[in-house]
Parts: sequence; C-alpha cells; structure tokens
Amino acid sequence: MLKSIHILVLVTIMLFTSPKVSSAYTDVLQRGSQGPSVTALQEKLALLGYLEIEPTGYYGTLTEQGVRELQEDFNLSVDGVAGPRTSYRLIEIEKMARVVHGEARGESYQGQVAVAAVIKNRVHSPAFPSTIEGVIYQANAFTPVANGQFALPPNYIAYHAVKDAWKGWDPSQGSTYFYNPQTATSSWIFDNTAPRLSIGNHLFAVYDD
Repeated sequence: MLKSIHILVLVTIMLFTSPKVSSAYTDVLQRGSQGPSVTALQEKLALLGYLEIEPTGYYGTLTEQGVRELQEDFNLSVDGVAGPRTSYRLIEIEKMARVVHGEARGESYQGQVAVAAVIKNRVHSPAFPSTIEGVIYQANAFTPVANGQFALPPNYIAYHAVKDAWKGWDPSQGSTYFYNPQTATSSWIFDNTAPRLSIGNHLFAVYDD
C-alpha cells in the first residue's frame, strides 16, 4: 500500500513539473521567431547567465548568441537555433536545478555545485541510469522528488550551479552520493558508501565495494 502511494506521488510530481512535450520538443526557434515560446527561452537563458536583457519575446542577435553559448557549454551542436535537442537539454537543466534547489538551498555555492556534480557523475556511471531524467526519477534517489520540494521553482543560483558542474567543476571529487549525516535515517547510506569530503551540511561519498 505504501509503495503504491509512493509511486502515485512520484507520477503526480512528474506530471506537474514536466514541461509540455507538445511545445518543448517540437518548436524550432531561431532568429526572427517571436512569441511566448521565445520569452520562455529568454527567461531560461537569463537564469543561466547567457542573456543580460529583459525577455522581449523576439529572437534577435543576443538571443541567438545566448543559445550558441548554451549549446557550447552543454555539449550540443552549436548553430544558434533552439531546436528539439536544445529544448530538451533546457528541460534537463531545469530538472537538475530543481534537485539542487530542493536539496541544497541554504548551502554554500560550492555545496550546490557539488550536488549538481553528483547528478552528472551518476549519469556517467554504469551503476546508475544513463540519462539525467533517469537519475533524477530513480526510486529513492533524491528527497525533493519524493516529498514535493521538486515542484519549487529553482532560483538563478541553482541554475548557475548546474551550469558550472556541467562545464567541469566538481567540488564533490567524483562522488555519486551525498547526505546529511546528522539527519540521514537510512542505514544503507552509512553501511555501503565511503565518504570523500564534507561541504557544509553534506557528506559526499562513493559506493564502497
């Protein structure tokens, strides 16, 4: 019964926090495009530090340059066009930022980057799902997904933490786990991981085999 409730809560969170697929994956935005989709794109670029003007809803030179910088930093083909792959990567970035915000808001910036780095490290580890969404939605992986904090809008600090982690900064030193040793209730994390370092309230660790 409790397992069924957990699954229902997880599905509900995914439905209410995932962007609409119909627009996010099919719109192709490029220089000259305009409208609400462009505004939404500009808002994300601004949060990530790629656009320093207020959203206008018009896809001009500055927006195109911001998209190029995003694509370069997040390992996409650099063409300045916000097509399906770029839109999908922005969705992934937002979801990572939601986890960072839920897990580490109030921690130092280094601590927030470290949490983002753990997500990236899991994606690149054969022991975890190979996609960002797979890692984030893995059962019992991240507390905010289970308790609803994942639905909280992330701030620009969380977005920048994701950006810096994806560009290669890893304060966690390759960790694939983190937890607060003062509040953690699962004995598994203590028995099966080897600590590497502490940052703020979090202890970062790897699987101890």
